[in-house]
Amino acid sequence: MTASASSVPAPVPRGWLAEWLAGWNAFWFAPADPLPLAMVRICTGVLLAWSAVVWLLDAPAFFAADAWLRPEDVWRMNDQPWQWSWYFWAGTPTAARLLALVTLGAAVCLALGLLTPVAALVSLLGLVSAANRTPLTTFGLDDTLGMLLVPLVVGPSGAVLSLDALLGWGDPRPGVRANVALRLLQVHLCVVYLFSGCGKLLGASWWEGTALWGAIANVQYRTLDLTGLARHPLVVNALTLATLFWEVGYAALVWPRLTRPLILAMAAPVHLGIGLAMGMMEFGLAMLTANLAFVSPGTFRAMVSTVSTRSPDPSEGLA
Repeated sequence: MTASASSVPAPVPRGWLAEWLAGWNAFWFAPADPLPLAMVRICTGVLLAWSAVVWLLDAPAFFAADAWLRPEDVWRMNDQPWQWSWYFWAGTPTAARLLALVTLGAAVCLALGLLTPVAALVSLLGLVSAANRTPLTTFGLDDTLGMLLVPLVVGPSGAVLSLDALLGWGDPRPGVRANVALRLLQVHLCVVYLFSGCGKLLGASWWEGTALWGAIANVQYRTLDLTGLARHPLVVNALTLATLFWEVGYAALVWPRLTRPLILAMAAPVHLGIGLAMGMMEFGLAMLTANLAFVSPGTFRAMVSTVSTRSPDPSEGLA
């Protein structure tokens, strides 16, 4: 026994490069639960449907040949020969309405999880078409929806919490595609916050702690009157600097399990505050939707089980 045991070679320790590659592969290609991606899908579909409804209020003014911004002016302004939009071929008001209606239908199917792969792809094409056709009306909501839709096209976003799953068309088991889609969204979100935070560092008002007051005092944008904070300058300073620290540190602090709950918890007041103070609630909700990619499947299941436990039994009180 001693001789045979001693003949077994000792395991060779892996070098740092091999460990780094193993960690890289595990980060991107380990199977993941598709539940967080499904939650992102539902919220994204609702937000895109809202945008499509706004477009349909006056689709010819947005997209037709005689719209506010004519097609030739779009090409002249952007000077991008590769820029594509199906609205460039929608010369009539009827065609503009029909194509906007296609986007609305795809967004509703995406939220419901019906024919999800097709719905996600058509939703992305509809969003890109609208953004390229009307660049002067494209803002943070449209950019964030694009960031959300790409992973939904890549991953199995209709595997759970969908009509596809009820029809047996989805595979609820953890898979590599779900992980790749979530990682794309997570990394993209970290890049957005890092560049946004570093951009704020170039502004003196952020260093002084007065930047948020500039947003609150802008009566043309605000949804909620928060000008009463003028009597509490230290509160404004604290909120400004906390927002700056959160945005700059997001990319580093959202990954460790110890700091992730705090970072995600701060996302809600930051983005809801932006929505209330600057009248950009849809953008705030879209960014909160992107933050759902960092919420663990266990947390979502605990929330669902809590809601189902608290739901009253219809048979109660009938006796």
